[in-house]
Amino acid sequence: MDPLSPDPETRPGSISSTGAMVAYSGRRTGRSPTDKRVVFDEQTEHEIWWGSVNIPIPKKSHNLLEQVALQFLNTRPRLFVVDGYAGWDPHSRLRIRVFCTRAYHALFMQNMLIKPTNEELKKDFSDDVDFHIFNAGPMSAPKLVEGVGSETCVSVNLTDKKMVILGTQYAGEMKKGVFGVTHYMFPKQGILTLHSSANEGVNGDVTLLFGLSGTGKTTLSADPKRRLIGDDEHAWSENGIFNIEGGCYAKCVDLSYEKEPEIFNAIKFGSVLENVEFLSKDSREVDYHNISITENTRVSYPLDFIPGAKNPAVGSHPKNILFLTCDAYGVLPPVSLLTPEQAMYHFISGYTAKVAGTEMGVKEPVATFSACFGEAFLPLHPTLYATMLAEKMKSHGTKCWLVNTGWSGGKYGIGKRMSLKYTRSIIDAIHTGELVNGEFEKFEIFNLQIPKKASGVPETILHPKNTWINKSEFERTLRNLANKFQKNFQKYADKATPEIINAGPQA
Repeated sequence: MDPLSPDPETRPGSISSTGAMVAYSGRRTGRSPTDKRVVFDEQTEHEIWWGSVNIPIPKKSHNLLEQVALQFLNTRPRLFVVDGYAGWDPHSRLRIRVFCTRAYHALFMQNMLIKPTNEELKKDFSDDVDFHIFNAGPMSAPKLVEGVGSETCVSVNLTDKKMVILGTQYAGEMKKGVFGVTHYMFPKQGILTLHSSANEGVNGDVTLLFGLSGTGKTTLSADPKRRLIGDDEHAWSENGIFNIEGGCYAKCVDLSYEKEPEIFNAIKFGSVLENVEFLSKDSREVDYHNISITENTRVSYPLDFIPGAKNPAVGSHPKNILFLTCDAYGVLPPVSLLTPEQAMYHFISGYTAKVAGTEMGVKEPVATFSACFGEAFLPLHPTLYATMLAEKMKSHGTKCWLVNTGWSGGKYGIGKRMSLKYTRSIIDAIHTGELVNGEFEKFEIFNLQIPKKASGVPETILHPKNTWINKSEFERTLRNLANKFQKNFQKYADKATPEIINAGPQA
């Protein structure tokens, strides 16, 4: 139970040449999902989706961890307290209070939560709040406590509304911890939480973009013709869409002004750079290509550091929803229109594919599924969120599209990656209404509706079979992918209706 400090992997922070704070998280440079615990009690017993995502811990164990954290915090020479909101909608937001010992953690959460005014601090934070986070990350978790698996433990008590962090100083645990709490508390108010980005057109039309890593969510949501509402976490209430966060937490690996000028220019005084290296020992210029500490280098900054970002970060009910997938098998259409039942099926599936070379021993594309495009943050069963999504789509006439940003003309290694120019043209055609008002044809096995035309896009690529030389290989690969979908969906079939199950591929 000794503090991890002095940690040989932790270095003193500094300031980059742009004025941003540079900090290091020590041994843990990413989230620790296998060390997350949720208190099992009379309230949560029948609510939580228990399993590998939500691992139960007895309430008495959580209480012991809380005591350890509080004892550690109370002995520190300096303690930081951050108060902020989760959610831009004043009718729905949560009041969050964070206790931590590191300045970098305090600035990080000041960026990621929505900063209250002085009047709001007096009005909303003078007494109690909706949720407490006790970040005692420099202290190891006591492994002899029942339910604790390692020196790291992130324990969430949803009944008492408290979170304890021990044995990890990675700032993202706080950000995603808050997101998981909203996934539990907001649906109780009829508000759907979404792991998505959102932007708004000149006419006020809102689009939600879902997608796992590598699908192009960040790139495609940063549309110069549209205002950014947020890049990662949103909620859909009876009033419309609102961003849950006050800032962004962007990846830094290989960052450059040419590739992502808005993010690059947001790295200035008030931003926090995490686990980056400098070009040299005496330099304060950040080397964004250096991944010697971790590939998961990050930067946190307030939303208003992005030019054109909407403030307040709220919007109307979405007109369109995009499910982005990087299909490395090269068999899914560049774009297809989903029925409400298909939207539920593909939302629960959350599909993309890793390509060969990304992991040791991977020689072929590997299908990856993450329920609701954010399985790690779901305290409730995925079908609950999918049902809420379908109900809101029906109420507000929202259209849902599956957009493949992956391969065309063959799988990875044979075909080519979908042109970003064509993908942008497809999304433009969705926004103008061209696609929804056009003609469609049916796509076999998956039973999707494919547009026959899209301005700026060759008609031959809209049906993926046309781009394959070996048609029989296309059929085989398509059926193989359909089988992977079916096998994955078996995990959710016990809570899914026949209409949802039948909306999937029929191999």
